[in-house]
Amino acid sequence: PEYLDASLESWRDLAKQLLELFQSSTGMNRGELEAEIEDVAVSHPARIVVQGLAKVLEDRCEFEVSADHEPDEIREKAFLLAAQVRRAGTFDRTHVLQTVATSLGLTLEAVEQGLFADLKSEQRVKNFEDISVTRLIERYNVGMAQAILLRATGITVTLRNETPARFRRLFRAAKFHRLVVDVEQPSPGATVLRLDGPMSLFTATQKYGMQLALFLPWILHSKQFELRADVLWGAQKKEKLFVLTNQDGLVSPVTDTSSYVPPELQMFADLFRKKYPEWQLEEETDVLPLGRGFWVPDFRLTHQLFNRPVYLEVLGFWRRGAVEKHLKNLRQHAKVPFVLAVSDQFKIDDTELNDFPAEIHRFRQMPLPDEVARLAHEALAGQPNPG
Repeated sequence: PEYLDASLESWRDLAKQLLELFQSSTGMNRGELEAEIEDVAVSHPARIVVQGLAKVLEDRCEFEVSADHEPDEIREKAFLLAAQVRRAGTFDRTHVLQTVATSLGLTLEAVEQGLFADLKSEQRVKNFEDISVTRLIERYNVGMAQAILLRATGITVTLRNETPARFRRLFRAAKFHRLVVDVEQPSPGATVLRLDGPMSLFTATQKYGMQLALFLPWILHSKQFELRADVLWGAQKKEKLFVLTNQDGLVSPVTDTSSYVPPELQMFADLFRKKYPEWQLEEETDVLPLGRGFWVPDFRLTHQLFNRPVYLEVLGFWRRGAVEKHLKNLRQHAKVPFVLAVSDQFKIDDTELNDFPAEIHRFRQMPLPDEVARLAHEALAGQPNPG
């Protein structure tokens, strides 16, 4: 793709023109906003860029249905009454709408406005989350790369000289987005991530592709990386290679300080801390070796009577194929005490977990604090205390 240079005045002028349009868009409906965007597009040689920048800005808008009464009820009354007067041969639109307005206790203007207010083109801008010209162009560039990844069959990301904290956030983000990731360290200082693309799955899913695209901003925080994606491009799905590196200068739209914690796990963590204050439960866990790759458990638990942590790995938010691969790696390579919490949604048979090197907890909606505390204590009780 041809990324926009945020320092070029021509692109900055275009971005500023569209930004000013959206900054003054509160109260406009979608139809009016789209007409304004079209006026800009027809007079600019790079129509596709106008549309792309406008899409970024539109995603920052909050739209609402602006009506004093439910539009579907207004329509129902208006259409029924209109049908009646047509049969009588005395149809008068204004009279019909005024009759409806009187029956609903509304003004004629409110009925006119509310008749089709729930149509997408009639939704009105309630709020717009402002952005700078530079950040708008940067977000557009990232969006182009994300769009390409929606067509990927396989992705390889090579990272070099990253810190453990950076790896931890990256791996947790991958898990949160339910991605299938294999991790290897072929040489000191180099780490390779291999991810399935949405077009490689038995059923290519748009949802998985979106998760993959949302993961890209976390890769962009890496100091030195190379992303190579095999993609099926165009209507004929021709095989293409997409390459993205830190040299391309894409700027991530997300901060690199937060950690993803799904709502179900956050609820578990809050309940666990409240009920078991003798345990210290931490989301920022260690990056642990696992065969040729790494492993980042969901939580680290440390009891006040022990000097050694026990880890909690939750399998509840991944695809089944990823779970089977991860279980195999844990069985073969995990060297630390841990509790494995397995969601019933995977329908994993007990025989698959026979002789598994961990305490097992099955759950439905979220892990149960009582069971996790009991199993964590059992996992540590059988371990030598280094202190």
